[in-house]
Amino acid sequence: MLEIKNLTVNYGAICALHGIFLSVPAGSIVTLIGSNGAGKTTTLKAISGLLRPNSGEILYAGRNIAGLPPHAIVAGGLSHVPEGRMIFANLSVRENLQMGAYLVRDKKAMRQELEFVFATFPRLQERERQIAGTLSGGEQQMLAIGRALMSQPKFLMLDEPSLGLAPLLVKTIFEKIVEINRARGLTILLVEQNANRALEISQFGYVLETGKITLQDNAATLRQNPQVRSAYLGGG
Repeated sequence: MLEIKNLTVNYGAICALHGIFLSVPAGSIVTLIGSNGAGKTTTLKAISGLLRPNSGEILYAGRNIAGLPPHAIVAGGLSHVPEGRMIFANLSVRENLQMGAYLVRDKKAMRQELEFVFATFPRLQERERQIAGTLSGGEQQMLAIGRALMSQPKFLMLDEPSLGLAPLLVKTIFEKIVEINRARGLTILLVEQNANRALEISQFGYVLETGKITLQDNAATLRQNPQVRSAYLGGG
C-alpha cells in the first residue's frame, strides 16, 4: 500500500534520510524503530507532506505523493498521529474529533466514525464535553488517535504513541492499535521507542540508524536478533 524508494530528506545542509527504501503492505502493521535522531519522525513527516523530500518516491496506492500538500494526502486516506499528540488543548474532546473530520462531507459517515471512536475509546465518550487540555496523558493520546480516525483513513501513521504514558496505559494503547487494525483492516506504520511492544504487535519491522535502514525482517525474527536485542530491547 505504501512504498518508499530511495527517499532523501535534508534539513538545510544536514542529510536526515539517506536514500531509504521501505514497504508497508495493505492491512499490515509495520514498525520503524531506532534511537533518537535516527530519522523516524522525519520519515513520517515526509510521507504526510509536512517535509518536502529532496529526492526519491513515496508511492501510496500506486501514486507518487512526494511533495504533495498535507491536506491532499489526508484526503487520499492517509492520516498521521504526530509525536506529542498535538491536540487542540482549548477545544472540547468532541470538538477535537470534529476537527479530524473536516474533510468528511457525509454527516451520516461522520456520525458512524464518531460512534466507532467512542466504542474504541469509551473514556472519550465519558469526557466528550471536557476541555482536551485537562485530560490525562493517556486520554490525550486516545483523543489524538481518535481524531485521526475521524478522517476515515485507509493508512494510519503513529509517532511514539506510548511516549510518557504509565505502563498500564501503554498496554491499553497497543491493544487498541491492534483492535483498530483488525476491526477496520487499517494499514498502520508505527514509530515507537518501546521496540519490544511494537514488534510484538507488528508483522514486519525496520531499524533506522542515522538516516539509513540497517536491518529489516519479520517482527518475530527482529525480536530475536542479537543486535536489536542489545540496542533496543534491553538484552544481549
